[in-house]
Amino acid sequence: MLFFVLKAPKRGARAPAAVARRKTEKVAKPLFEKRPKQFGIRGALPPKKDLTRFLRRSTSSPRLDKNLATNLFKMLLKYRPEDKAAKKERHLKRAQAEAKGKASDAKKPIVVKYSLQHVTCLVEQKLFSAEQGTIVAHNVDPIELVVWLPALCRKMEIPYCIVKGKSRLGVIVHKKTTSVLCLTSVKNEDKLEFSKVLEAIKVIHNFLQVVQIMIL
Repeated sequence: MLFFVLKAPKRGARAPAAVARRKTEKVAKPLFEKRPKQFGIRGALPPKKDLTRFLRRSTSSPRLDKNLATNLFKMLLKYRPEDKAAKKERHLKRAQAEAKGKASDAKKPIVVKYSLQHVTCLVEQKLFSAEQGTIVAHNVDPIELVVWLPALCRKMEIPYCIVKGKSRLGVIVHKKTTSVLCLTSVKNEDKLEFSKVLEAIKVIHNFLQVVQIMIL
């Protein structure tokens, strides 16, 4: 003979059917539905990528040594853009000379060009002579902003150099930071000094061209 022992349910315990029904209801009608991300236009932001490879390529290019960089920045300080007071004074002198019917001696000074868009247009139009070049900061963030600029300079046969510190470049143009500077003209008294720096820039430029040919 078989005997079956029936145990009484514990107090406070729920029936298994009711628990299963409530679980299915929670899964079937969640408050926030899970949807796959769409990375197209006006979609979700793409996940972060490891840009170490691009960063190494950009910053591993030969940079000017300390002495050459110091001489370069000393010369660039002579070509700083005008501040508001200097510009106002130049316009005042020009207006006074024109009022007297004389030719004004206050000409627009030779200054460095900055901002990535402006410098890119100058490089594309090749508004450089053999005595000028482009200066790029090594710590631009994100690096994609300037990672293509050395290739453009090589294509247009314009010398360029990479220096440390976008904040140092920003001091030249009265800004906190800037990514790119360029000189489209140099004063006669500075041509000899700048030619020494330019020779080093050309050596780096030729070295990078040789490396690129070897890689290809």
